[in-house]
Amino acid sequence: MAHHITFLWIVLVLLLQNFVLAEDGEIRSSCRTAPTDLVFILDGSYSVGPENFEIVKKWLVNITKNFDIGPKFIQVGVVQYSDYPVLEIPLGSYASGENLIAAMESIHYLGGNTRTGKAIQFALDYLFAKSSRFLTKIAVVLTDGKSQDEVKDAAEAARDNKITLFAIGVGSETEDAELRAIANKPSSTYVFYVEDYIAISKIREIMKQKLCEESVCPTRIPVAARDEKGFDILLGLGVKKKVKKRIQLSPTKIKGYEITSKVDLSEFTSNVFPEGLPPSYVFVSTQRFKVKKVWDLWRILTIDGKPQIAVTLNGVDKTLSFTTTSVINGSQVATFTDPQVKTLFDEGWHQIRLLVTEQDVTLFIDDQQIDNKPLHPALGIFISGQTQIGKYSGKEETVQFDVQKLRIYCDPEQNNRETACEIPGFNGEVGLAIFILLKVMFVLWDQLASSLQL
Repeated sequence: MAHHITFLWIVLVLLLQNFVLAEDGEIRSSCRTAPTDLVFILDGSYSVGPENFEIVKKWLVNITKNFDIGPKFIQVGVVQYSDYPVLEIPLGSYASGENLIAAMESIHYLGGNTRTGKAIQFALDYLFAKSSRFLTKIAVVLTDGKSQDEVKDAAEAARDNKITLFAIGVGSETEDAELRAIANKPSSTYVFYVEDYIAISKIREIMKQKLCEESVCPTRIPVAARDEKGFDILLGLGVKKKVKKRIQLSPTKIKGYEITSKVDLSEFTSNVFPEGLPPSYVFVSTQRFKVKKVWDLWRILTIDGKPQIAVTLNGVDKTLSFTTTSVINGSQVATFTDPQVKTLFDEGWHQIRLLVTEQDVTLFIDDQQIDNKPLHPALGIFISGQTQIGKYSGKEETVQFDVQKLRIYCDPEQNNRETACEIPGFNGEVGLAIFILLKVMFVLWDQLASSLQL
């Protein structure tokens, strides 16, 4: 009997050990880890000069430090070009960031003429074509002058091979039309200009964000006259199939969904956010509800049910909280208690918009900025758990509410383009007038409450 107990105990210990190893071994998904082939095509012509080329190398190193390097993650290649292209770093030649950075720092400046088209074609033929990985492919072309060969055909060939092209023009000698011909469209997303090489550091963060958007945001959402990279969470959770009843946001023709307690709006996070989220994004939702308890409008859970990211509405305190990961202690919560948040609980349609960056989160309600809260930089997310909408906090029970929109836009600039026009009766001037009136009412109410307490 004792032998059987000992055997079962050993088996249990081994099972627990495997479970812990599986938990410890899970990688947080983000643009740091999203499998990507990334090639930098660097101008090494005479107009650059050795001093400026050293600045370019430092910029290259600083960009690369944002990614995990390896065969399962990001692989980086570098081409330097002048009269001819030189393969400085082949894709996949380094399995660690340290060795890759050392190789970047040892690149020697070429000097010569500027043949950008030949360099793009070289990157296609000798780097991307030799990669066996079926994943995101990105090329960043940096130049400070007009090419002495044609760039259009090479750039189109690269795009035909599913390579996304960014173009960075340095100084006044670059040609706008040429940079636009190199880069993907729209040029507002894929073309960058800086006045000189010293200023190239100014676009480091925006380049990091744009590279992240390409690697973690593969889908596009039709918005007005353009498509935005992002995630339609209602689509990802199969709302159209799961929710039968539609409601019209009168007098508009826009339709929403009536969510009941019988509907489970859950999906594996690996199916919704397979590579995690970018460091900055915009959360947008349009909903109405009568819930008087605490519930999560949207949440991403770990495999053991702990919230990693959540937008929580507190029907008791009439506040809104945003939960996200943190490099400091794993998790952080920003709670918005401004009196204007109470408007969300009036049982009418409202739009919630959260602009999330690496430094802070800003709340907008019905197109009006409400408040801003600081954040620590966030970690990536574990994608082995579930993504859910409309759940009571800490429970699996679905909340009864109506929803029209629930999206993540990967480009933080979409915050400036997004409107709340889907809300019945909303327009900019009327919305602003109502907003100001409500603000005055809340101030007067607080003053009255204070005087009564005295």
